[in-house]
Amino acid sequence: MKIKVQREELHKKLSDIQNIVEKKNTMPILNHFLLTAEKGGSFITATDLETALKEPLDLEVLEEGKTCIPAKKLFEIVREMDGEISLESTEKQWLKVKGGKSVFRIACLAEDEFPVWPSITASGQTEEIRIDALLLREIVEKTLYAAGESDTRYVLNGLLFHLQPSGSLCVVGTDGHRLALTQKAISVSMKEEKKLIVSRKSVSELRRFLGDGGESVKVIMGKSHLLFSLGEIEFLTRLIEGTYPNYEQVLPMGNTKTATVEKEALMKALRRVSIMSKERSSAVKADFDTSTMVISASNPDVGEAKDEIPMTYTGDTMSLAFNARYLLDALGAMGGGVVIMKLNEPLSPVLMTEEGADDYKCVIMPMRL
Repeated sequence: MKIKVQREELHKKLSDIQNIVEKKNTMPILNHFLLTAEKGGSFITATDLETALKEPLDLEVLEEGKTCIPAKKLFEIVREMDGEISLESTEKQWLKVKGGKSVFRIACLAEDEFPVWPSITASGQTEEIRIDALLLREIVEKTLYAAGESDTRYVLNGLLFHLQPSGSLCVVGTDGHRLALTQKAISVSMKEEKKLIVSRKSVSELRRFLGDGGESVKVIMGKSHLLFSLGEIEFLTRLIEGTYPNYEQVLPMGNTKTATVEKEALMKALRRVSIMSKERSSAVKADFDTSTMVISASNPDVGEAKDEIPMTYTGDTMSLAFNARYLLDALGAMGGGVVIMKLNEPLSPVLMTEEGADDYKCVIMPMRL
């Protein structure tokens, strides 16, 4: 294999795969990516066995070939180079990297060691939908923050994609302490509903490719995998097996006390007051009265803080305690300027929505005072 490629092109594509290549040394091949150089089209492939990315690479092919290259090491080399870079594999196990007067020689692995790209159709029937890329990014950004990160209940470490034949897509994230839900109408042609659980890491990586354009994403659903195609980019992820909690039962229905507050004012007050909260719990207290919300925090080792913001409130005077970070995450995902909080009892789940929009809901469990 012998190719020439511009530094900016190679640097960008190597940057795209850095979070996908496996950092641990349990399987050395997963620290590598597969470079396929062909005159009909060249691309790079990276995988951690849970997620796989296949992305085109714009280069000049002098000699066709394939090789597995250490992803991090080549990324570090390319980052320090300028202009055109040439890559040439020699004796199968070595890659010569040349840019200007700089020359590197990197040990590689044979291409036949690289994991085979799974065939999504091999396991039986598949179904396909299309969804606008910007809409999918919005859905992901409004729910991903609430998913678990290293929960022992493995299904919580992902997002639930709940598709209804009626044309409804509901995406849910929860870690057991909070829940975020977005529901959108999309064009689908399905015989029955599907509930697919996609890992937090996979969705986080997918978000980076959804960009700012108006492209549509083709989503192919297999028995154990999900394939997202965006232009020439293919993003494959293994589905998480298991049963996701019944999110509809989590949504509180009897919350009759309503607080309406400016989102920006609430976020600023939470950031200020939480400086004095205990670092581990980020606990803040919120006192609800007719026209004012008083937010306070106390830490015996540091001191205390209090702030108040105007609001409209219908209900009995009440005090609740929250994890300030959970509230800030939920508020940050909202697009509107006004937030509606529906309350019941001091330890009952709190439902948060944007004023004038019911397609995004967030549920937060209060803490004990």
